[in-house]
Amino acid sequence: MSEVVENVIIIGSGPAGHTAAVYAARANLKPLMFEGFSAGGLPGGQLMTTTDVENYPGFADGVSGPELMLTLRKQSERFGTRIFTQDVEKVDFKERPFTVVSDGVVHKAKAVIVATGATAKWLGLPSERRLSNFGVSACATCDGALPHFRNQELVVVGGGDTAMEEAQFLTRFASKVVLVHRRSEFRASKIMVDRAQKNPKIELMTNTVVEEILGESHVTGIRLRRNNEVMERPVAGVFIAIGHQPNTSIFDGQLTTDETGYVVTQGKSSYTNIEGVFACGDVQDKTYRQA
Repeated sequence: MSEVVENVIIIGSGPAGHTAAVYAARANLKPLMFEGFSAGGLPGGQLMTTTDVENYPGFADGVSGPELMLTLRKQSERFGTRIFTQDVEKVDFKERPFTVVSDGVVHKAKAVIVATGATAKWLGLPSERRLSNFGVSACATCDGALPHFRNQELVVVGGGDTAMEEAQFLTRFASKVVLVHRRSEFRASKIMVDRAQKNPKIELMTNTVVEEILGESHVTGIRLRRNNEVMERPVAGVFIAIGHQPNTSIFDGQLTTDETGYVVTQGKSSYTNIEGVFACGDVQDKTYRQA
């Protein structure tokens, strides 16, 4: 066990975590950050699996996700943030100083900032992972405006409000958007379904399951099953919109979460139910989910 009591420990290394690190370091708090490996086995959050980021201020020509995260990391370190490339295995917020365990080593802290983010849910197809960033995406607002999606037919998979929003957004660029849902009824609000039905660029397919995403080096099509009929159609991109899973399991029984697992904060603040423990980023924001 380390005898040192840290001023602040930051758990997570996405944009929210590094923003917290920069401010804490500039305040001379000497923060300690645990990067973690939640995004596809890589530290740095969901942006590590995004090829091109075109909507982040300050990058007129766009920037790759990994490059952006490396820049944020350098900025955090410049002001004195210490970064451990390790997962946090356990926390104890019952008494102060708080306990954070990583690689079997116990660390103590006066304050903890939770910035563990959320992980996109996937269909579980091998082709889905293989073609991720090569036509398969879990974020239409991140990737939908990329050149290879423009004036092409695209697919959105999902049945909730998020899927409807993604489909509407993609119609700005695509020639057509096919919204695929495995059930007969959409979970989305009626107003969202009505908007999709009235949009001439959106085709709704219910009772339809994605069997395979086609393509070798990039997405070229999709294989669908509707009842007993199997069909293939050429598409340039597949956007998965079946939800996100917040990375909060290690906080079970300590931090208050909502019914879907997101950390509950007080009003628009970063305060959790435990004084001295704060939350920021996707782990507590299921509305915007933008860096």
